[in-house]
Amino acid sequence: MNLDEMDGSREYRGANSDVDPSVVAELRPGCRILCTEGHGVSFWANTARIDVELADGLTEQSFFIKVLSRDTGRNVVHGEFESMKAIYSLQPDFVPKPIVWGTYQSDPETHFFLCEYREMTDDMPDPEKSSAQLALLHKHSKSPNGKFGFHVTTYSGNLPQSVDWEDSWETFFAKSMRCALDLERKARGPDPEFDTLIPTLFDRVIPRLLRPMESEGRSVKPSLVHGDLWYANSGIDADTGTSLVFDACCFYAHNEYEFGQWMPACNKFGAAYLTAYRSHMQISPPEEDYQGRLDLYKLRFNTHVSALFPENETLRDQMLGDLRDLAARYG
Repeated sequence: MNLDEMDGSREYRGANSDVDPSVVAELRPGCRILCTEGHGVSFWANTARIDVELADGLTEQSFFIKVLSRDTGRNVVHGEFESMKAIYSLQPDFVPKPIVWGTYQSDPETHFFLCEYREMTDDMPDPEKSSAQLALLHKHSKSPNGKFGFHVTTYSGNLPQSVDWEDSWETFFAKSMRCALDLERKARGPDPEFDTLIPTLFDRVIPRLLRPMESEGRSVKPSLVHGDLWYANSGIDADTGTSLVFDACCFYAHNEYEFGQWMPACNKFGAAYLTAYRSHMQISPPEEDYQGRLDLYKLRFNTHVSALFPENETLRDQMLGDLRDLAARYG
């Protein structure tokens, strides 16, 4: 199934593809488009690089565009723009500069996200440098209202996340987890084990692991998280050698939530990255629950991924395995 069949996105099919006037209006004034060509890989969108010649007739510049369609596509690009803008405002050297999101003039059902183009290598980022940047993002970010959540709905893949504002991290996470489970069951159907595992998760496991962080005088700082920081959403700037992240779906969360995405075996952000991060940010108290919290956060990511790819039976097996393990340890 190609992207057009899946979501009706506008695909960039060659070097001379037309660029919609709404996109042209957001490029540099007086520039001349040299070519557009598909760039990068996305399960949900069409992505391309736009090369232009600036008004001086001498300088060239490149942009990156992501295109999706219909209401979901509009919400996806809006959420990504706001996410990247939030990170860029704090760490401008950590993400490509977001420029705009909008709708095609030629087709009101087609929507785009535009940012600067950064040439990247396929190497993994340096653990120390990238973890230091991530720690700065978590440390220096400040929720605008002191709560957990985000001001627009953000999407991991083409599925929404629950980001309504909440005072309590336990309450916010439980709502986010329920949203992911609802999406997963909608995509795959019921499973008999859910009847016992899901009540145990919400009645016992989540309170056991998250409530202590907000008890006995402890509190959790809402930190801006990337939201989907697996290795394919990171890279190294080919010109500067700095670590970059992209495809963000942000919200304000417990900073350790970020590492739930690092727990699955398929991820390349291994122990060296966690160790480097902990040299900049201490483990949240109570420290003895640290691994349990990360496994709980891993469940949240694995559940969402199972909803995204329902044709892959292994993903539900992984999610059920996480549920069984957490129920056995904390239920």
